[in-house]
Amino acid sequence: MNQKKDISGIITIARRAGKLILGFDAVKEAIMTRQAKLILITADVSAKTEKETVFFAEKKNVPVKKMTLTQDDLMNLFGKQYGVLSVSDQGFAEKILSDYI
Repeated sequence: MNQKKDISGIITIARRAGKLILGFDAVKEAIMTRQAKLILITADVSAKTEKETVFFAEKKNVPVKKMTLTQDDLMNLFGKQYGVLSVSDQGFAEKILSDYI
């Protein structure tokens, strides 16, 4: 079985490259403007936020994947809690889907 890698490194690299959008409102805008290639939600995101994220993503056919990371993990990475992230680069999105999720 292919064991998946820790996603922390790749999302940090995506953020440094300017290809990571953080927070529900920003992600929703990215979905609606077709910038979002992949949506990532934390393991502990609220049911309401998850439902709304999936609703908007399905409208534009953007995949949504749940990470094992929590909002506290993202706080340690980015200095602020987030429950929803969006990857705006197809290459990063494909790499995350194939190697990390």
